[in-house]
Amino acid sequence: MQVIDIGSREDGKIWHRKLVSSKHGVLVTVIRSTSARQTKTVRFLQVAFDTTGESFLAGDHHGNIYVFDISRNRFKLVQKTGQACTALAFNLRRSSEFLVALADYSLKCFDKDTRQLVSWMRGHEGAISSLSVHSSGRFAISTSSDTAQLWNLDTFQRKRKLNVRQSVGVQKVFFLPHSSIILSCFSDDSIFAWESDTLFCKYQLPVPDGTRVHYRTFAITKDGKTLAAAGRSSLLHLWCLESQQLLRVIQMPPKVKTVRHVDFLPDSFDGGSNQILGVLSQDGIMRFLCIHTCKQLFEIGSLEDAITSTTFCPKGHHIVAVMDSGALKVYDVRSLAPDISKPPQPLLKLVTKSNISEGSSLKVKVHTGAGQHPIKTSGRRIQTKILPTTAVSALDDKENGLPNGLNKKRLQALLRAFGEYPAKYRMFIWRSLLHLPENHAAFSSLTDKGLHSAYLCLQERYPIKSQKLQRGLQRVLSALAHWAAIFGETDYLPLLAFPFVKLFQNNPLICFEVVATLIVNWCQHWFEYFPNPPLNVLSLAENVLAHHDKELLQHFVTCGVTSQMYAWPLLETLFSEVLMREEWLKLFDNVFSNHPSFLLMAVVAYVICCREPLLLCTDKKDFEYFFHHRNSLDIVAMLKETYRLMESTPADVHPSSVLSDFEPLTQGQYPIFNKYPTFIVEYQSQERERIRQQEVEYLRERQEVQELHAEAVRQQAEFEAWYKQQELLLQGEEQRRRILQEEENKLAQQRARLAAMKRELKVKEHNLIDSTRRRFLKHQQDQRRIQLQRLDDEIQRKMALRDQETVAAVYDIEVRQMELNAQKQLFEQELAKEQERVSQEVRAELETRRRKAEMEDSTFQSLIQTDADLNQTKKKMLEESLAEAGQMKVDVAWQAEMIKQLDRAEEKQEKQKEQLVNLSKKTRAKEEEVVRLMQEVEGKQWDDVVAKQAELEEERLAAAAVSAQRRSLIFQETEEAKQHYNKLQKDLEDSRHHQKEKRLRSPRSSRGLLHTTNMNHQPVSNDSSCFSLDRGRGELDCKERELMQEIRELRKKLANRARATDFTSPSNSSIQSQ
Repeated sequence: MQVIDIGSREDGKIWHRKLVSSKHGVLVTVIRSTSARQTKTVRFLQVAFDTTGESFLAGDHHGNIYVFDISRNRFKLVQKTGQACTALAFNLRRSSEFLVALADYSLKCFDKDTRQLVSWMRGHEGAISSLSVHSSGRFAISTSSDTAQLWNLDTFQRKRKLNVRQSVGVQKVFFLPHSSIILSCFSDDSIFAWESDTLFCKYQLPVPDGTRVHYRTFAITKDGKTLAAAGRSSLLHLWCLESQQLLRVIQMPPKVKTVRHVDFLPDSFDGGSNQILGVLSQDGIMRFLCIHTCKQLFEIGSLEDAITSTTFCPKGHHIVAVMDSGALKVYDVRSLAPDISKPPQPLLKLVTKSNISEGSSLKVKVHTGAGQHPIKTSGRRIQTKILPTTAVSALDDKENGLPNGLNKKRLQALLRAFGEYPAKYRMFIWRSLLHLPENHAAFSSLTDKGLHSAYLCLQERYPIKSQKLQRGLQRVLSALAHWAAIFGETDYLPLLAFPFVKLFQNNPLICFEVVATLIVNWCQHWFEYFPNPPLNVLSLAENVLAHHDKELLQHFVTCGVTSQMYAWPLLETLFSEVLMREEWLKLFDNVFSNHPSFLLMAVVAYVICCREPLLLCTDKKDFEYFFHHRNSLDIVAMLKETYRLMESTPADVHPSSVLSDFEPLTQGQYPIFNKYPTFIVEYQSQERERIRQQEVEYLRERQEVQELHAEAVRQQAEFEAWYKQQELLLQGEEQRRRILQEEENKLAQQRARLAAMKRELKVKEHNLIDSTRRRFLKHQQDQRRIQLQRLDDEIQRKMALRDQETVAAVYDIEVRQMELNAQKQLFEQELAKEQERVSQEVRAELETRRRKAEMEDSTFQSLIQTDADLNQTKKKMLEESLAEAGQMKVDVAWQAEMIKQLDRAEEKQEKQKEQLVNLSKKTRAKEEEVVRLMQEVEGKQWDDVVAKQAELEEERLAAAAVSAQRRSLIFQETEEAKQHYNKLQKDLEDSRHHQKEKRLRSPRSSRGLLHTTNMNHQPVSNDSSCFSLDRGRGELDCKERELMQEIRELRKKLANRARATDFTSPSNSSIQSQ
């Protein structure tokens, strides 16, 4: 016994030396340790064999799934689930897929080749204890303690769900082999059988009387006829599912208290009626016993090395046991019991001379058993017959001798006695009767040619549920068509060959040779009238019927029923439509054991045995239905009638006079089959090939048209998508423009409201200043009401005159501003007209630059506004300082140096006038220069636009330079504004300091003294001097306001010029380049 530790390896060999089983039948022991020291092993939990029995899956406690291939001596890690598995299934329709039930109550399907997850199925609320897969591999049943669910493995969708009460748990639900019946077993020992398609309850097994067994484990034979059930007891119940009765109760040895697991050991030669049952008890020992003799044959496991669970190979060659230690042990069944799965001995032995009488007689022994292998026997004793030596001639020996030591006459005698051959020896006997040569090389040469063109679409004409049968039928029919061309044109050949394909689906060579032998011998003269039915053969059957039952034949003639209607359907299908499987097998046991004319006699016998219902039929449709469907017929009576017809039919009417004797297929190569009208077959073959070529050409052209149509549809879809995308882009652009326009409108409105608010604030501020000043003047007037009444009237008149002059000056400035704005709007309108003719890219770039200009303009405006606010503040402070200075001058004027101060004030006024005149001249000169520059720019723009369109890239660079220059200019202006602001601040501080010093130097008593003097002695000249001084101060304030207004207008013009420079950047760039 070899021990292998797979450890952390993902693949490798299972054993490393020649495999030799131990005395206990153990081939190899597989363990998996987690470390090199083997201090801790990972337990294996579940095992499942595939359909071939050559490989099996094993899942351990860590969720690793391994596949062990015994035939190739390899193991491989195929999946890591990450959690322990509770059940496995490896017999799906797709051989590379397997099912795994996991500890999280889910069911997963994996592919062992690609290691990919195929499907993930959920629905259980408890751990899945068992998985059962249908024989077709298309459906599976998962069972847990509370429910069972039926899954469709093609779509991996849940098809049905079995719910039970909580008090009654589910033990196991599984499919019967080769059947659509589902068997459900519950914890109350009740067992139900259901149809898988309709879930209709077919029957229920009765609950046995007496002590309950408490079923926990179940096993079914391969033929689905016997059920074994056991549980918490030492009793085994064997049920016959055909009769739904308890067949037998087996008492296990006293050591067995409870049964943990039962399973039937498969046998390749028992026809599915498994007779050896493995019983695993609580002591960890599995005992194998014969269910008929109740004798224990062998056992595996021991008390020291107990078994937890076992899995049997489908062919019965190996047993894989999961031990308590977590290891896997692979047992060789042939080492444990050499007589199991052993080919049967021949039924008959050769004739030998007896020792009692040397030449007087021969003794023949007929054995119906198979050695020591336990099987069902008929109960008859071995017959011994004494035959004379002269009864067997050399010619008879040659005719009746068969391969493998069989004798045809003896087989015929056995067949006449029992009516059929034993099921497990039938295939062996047929191969001997038909003398099958088993030409592997010749058959391989036929199959290597591939599928015949006539049977490429066989599934459309003859759909078969099983894909395996479909492929087997195609393979056999294609081999026949490659053997003889006529079989590619024969429509009924699939009907004729299908029963044998289904019977020999695992051995296509034997199936082909059986069908070929049948065609060569039992289908003689069938193809002489091809493509019509064999009228000559049908006439032979009609002659036999006319000889034995003229009344029935006359009834057929009266109803217009020919042999093509009552004989040909039976022949072309070989009775497969009208007989059950067992009946059909009995019939062909007799057909293959007799002359080829036996098949025609069977057709006549079938008609004669059914004469009563046929005489009642008058409609042709009734006859057609009768000969294409199963009828209640006793096959034994039909066979007896066939033998009667074979013996009682005259030689001139007997088909044997026309049909040749049996001729087996030749060894090495198959014989030539040309007993058919070759010109028709060749013509049909040529026509079929021509039609096939036309179909291929048509399919090719249709494929091209479909491809062109698909390409056209694809291009149309692309065009529509492109147009739709363009439309969406246009809509998006339009919407973006509309949004921008709305935002600009909102911004303009907000700016207008802000300007209005500023105007209102300034008006309020002016009003407040004016009210303050008026209040101050009123206070002065109240103080000097009596003394300065006339002076106050003059001041009022001068103030009114000053206000009129101020309004006139403001009006003139506004008119000039309107003119400049009109010129600017006209210039911008002309620029906008010209700008519409440039490309979209230039417009986008100009839009970007315009936004930058607006940001810079806003920055510049904020600087201008800051400067204006500073000027306003300075103005206020100057006004206040001037007011105080004026007041001080008024106070000083009352002193002695009144005349000198008046002269000095006049000189200052003259100087200020000159300064104002100079500043006004400079402002006008600057305005003229701005207008001249704007005219030059306007004149040069038209020339530059035409001349510089081809140099757009250079203009962009020049525009960037201009923008940089403009930013530097703005920066310079900002710096100048800051310097001007600092200068104003400094001047303001100096002024304040100077005023403070003046206040400190001025005597406070002089003001009152002078005031008193002026109150008592006020000459006329002093009044004129005060008026002149007040007028000079007002004129100075007015000039100062005008100067500040002109400075603001100049700055606005500079800002407008900068904005205009943004719109005429290309022209400016050309100007700069020149």
